[in-house]
Order: sequence, then C-alpha cells, then structure tokens
Amino acid sequence: MTTSQTALLLERLGALLQLAVREDAARHGLLPIHIQVLHYLARANCYSDLPIAIAEYFGITRGTVSQTLSVLERKGFLVRMGDPHHGKRVHLRLTAAGESVLQESWVERVEQAMEGMSAGGTALQGMLRDLLSALQRMNGQRAFGICRQCVHFLGESGDARCGLTGDSLVIGQTVRICREWTAPAAI
Repeated sequence: MTTSQTALLLERLGALLQLAVREDAARHGLLPIHIQVLHYLARANCYSDLPIAIAEYFGITRGTVSQTLSVLERKGFLVRMGDPHHGKRVHLRLTAAGESVLQESWVERVEQAMEGMSAGGTALQGMLRDLLSALQRMNGQRAFGICRQCVHFLGESGDARCGLTGDSLVIGQTVRICREWTAPAAI
C-alpha cells in the first residue's frame, strides 16, 4: 500500500505542530495538553468552556481533564466560575497570566504562515475543514466549529441567537468554538 503525498504532508505538519506545542509547553513548565487546553479555552464560547467539552474536544478522560485543570488553576492560568443558571456547571476562564502564556505561540506562527499564502490560504482552510469533518464523522466524534457557521445560528438585525438553545448570543461569542455546532446542510 502506498501512502499518498497528502497523507505524508499531513503527517509532517502534525509532527512539526506537536514539536511546537511541546516547546511552548516546556518554556512555561507545562505539558503539551496544558498548552492545548489554554489555546482551546481562548477560543471556546459559553457552551464550550466546560470541563466536559474539553474532554470531548481532545478525546481524553474526565480524570485527565480534572488533573490538567488543577495544574492550570494552581499556576494561576485559569479560574473556575459557577454558572448562575445551572447549579453544578462550571465555566473556565483564562486569567491574564494564562493569556500571556499564549503569546508568541505555535498558533501565531501558523497564522503568520497562512497569511503569507495569498488567496490559497482561504481555499486550504476550507479543504482542511472538510477533511476534519470527514474524519470526525468516520471516528464518531463531536464536530465542534465556529458558532456563526452553525446551522443553528440565527442572526437577526444585529441580534444573534442560538436556534438550538434559544439563548441570545453576544456577538463576540459567535466567532468562537462551540460544542453544539452542526454543519449546515450542503446546498
């Protein structure tokens, strides 16, 4: 069986990204999963800044999430906040120290590389999104996606609402990752 050039390129990109994550983590005395969780929380909306969402997003156990959050909280990189509408639900927020860990990280380097690609970068993003969605379906994983790109997103004259939950959405939340995301039907 021959491996396609695309698979080899993706494997190499994955290895380079893993190396960058490990280096970022080591710089701050953290493990790679700690850096990944901080990056995730920086992009998560109010439906996704929950411990269970982290477990689903990374495909890790609740115990691993609990240990990871304990380390990050102890180091002052995040805080837990109770949900005023749901008694036991806990939302996670980055502190200023947590946000500073993310500066000059692998994510910014990838963004810089993408910006230098001209219009092809947008096409690449679409193809990678399609590949990711296909692999998530094949593996039976929750999709996650950007709120305003969801089939449930309702934008009404400057007002945003989730059609699934009925909640009003702050515009800043609509450009973040949502665990309730569902792909719009293909046209």
